[in-house]
Amino acid sequence: MARNNQPQFICQECGAVHRKWLGRCEGCGAWDALVEEAPLTAGPGSSAGARGRKVMLSTLDSAEPPPERARSGLAELDRVLGGGLVAASAVLLGGDPGIGKSTLLLQATAAFAACGLDCLYVSGEEAAAQVRLRAARLGLEKAPVRLAAETNLRDILATLDTERPDLVIIDSIQTMWLDSVASAPGSVAQLRAAAHELVSFAKRRGVSVVLVGHVTKDGQIAGPRVIEHMVDCVLYFEGERGHQFRLLRAVKNRFGPAGEIGVFEMTGSGLAEVPDPSALFLSERGRPAPGSVVFAGIEGTRPMLTEIQALVAPSSLAMPRRTVVGLDSGRLSTILAVLEARCGVAFAGQDVFLNVAGGMRVSEPAADLAVAAALISAREDVALAPETVVFGEISLSGALRPVSQRENRLKEAGKLGFTTAMLPAGGRPSREALPVPGMRLQEMADLAGFVEAILGAKGAG
Repeated sequence: MARNNQPQFICQECGAVHRKWLGRCEGCGAWDALVEEAPLTAGPGSSAGARGRKVMLSTLDSAEPPPERARSGLAELDRVLGGGLVAASAVLLGGDPGIGKSTLLLQATAAFAACGLDCLYVSGEEAAAQVRLRAARLGLEKAPVRLAAETNLRDILATLDTERPDLVIIDSIQTMWLDSVASAPGSVAQLRAAAHELVSFAKRRGVSVVLVGHVTKDGQIAGPRVIEHMVDCVLYFEGERGHQFRLLRAVKNRFGPAGEIGVFEMTGSGLAEVPDPSALFLSERGRPAPGSVVFAGIEGTRPMLTEIQALVAPSSLAMPRRTVVGLDSGRLSTILAVLEARCGVAFAGQDVFLNVAGGMRVSEPAADLAVAAALISAREDVALAPETVVFGEISLSGALRPVSQRENRLKEAGKLGFTTAMLPAGGRPSREALPVPGMRLQEMADLAGFVEAILGAKGAG
């Protein structure tokens, strides 16, 4: 027991615990990030001689009704949540400062309240008057939402225990503090204790809780990773400041598919849903130009068409620039190496700029072939046919690998008027799931044949 009372030094970046102060954290390598914090005291039932109660057991085939869900009426939000908000669930929402987290949650809270849920919005960062001003700007001042501005978690829990709302918004978890923890608000110990109390309350009282979390410069939710393991659903609100589009992405969901996304558009009156994001992302696409390729991707369970743009220009630098926006820079380096080693297409002495239009972020390997097409098109100054989509994975040997959900990608492309698809050979869809009739499929087995097809189009032109 004496060891538990010794002081601990906890990294404020990763949450690693050290027995003595160090200039650099051994867990994540952050400098000057260790802060002394008192250890959490043991509870009254933690003694070695205490006897627990018998836990009720069940079998895997036990019949249980599905969890109750409350729909907000915002189809994009309900999609990301897996079909609606589950009762007694805990949701963690992260995003860059100013991206629109509070706006999204205020609109969602008003929507849930309009559907009959008793909603309570607790703001720890803004005064109640500031939240009312935002509600008035969004036209939600008449929404039946109760509001509080408080950071003392003990007072908040006492209020929730008395009021018993259906949904509680905590904006944000970094501002909450518990007087039983001898640490400053926002520290690792406070975050862990506050999240534990709120999640436990949600499960015990059947109240749904949504926690807003700050993010680090790397885009991860600030604080110990254990917070993400406590909650049932982790959402990220993403978007580029220069674009009006915002993406709500589920990276963890115990009640639905992870990786699902919802698309919103930032307008003067708040966030508007985008039911057909493919058409919106391609709406600003002009005449076919060299370096512009349409990629048929999958985000969660939703097929989505985006434009990948490349620019290749002679470089005067000893080390040419490689600038990437919306894609993994390491993946670009791999594709450039494969093009040079397997196809004889070199980019030495040339600057390469790659961008995903609309502020989208693409992470699936199926974008490899579209990236290669954009690079070849920009280097050779040849534009692909205007109604062509491209998708496929490139291996280090230069072979092209089929990707999953080929049928859904082709159907989405056909719905938007595309008539030609360049894709890897194999993985032919079943007769029941054929793409749009009349669509022309150009199937290639390797990258060399793909490059020849693009260069052949240049010669034909």
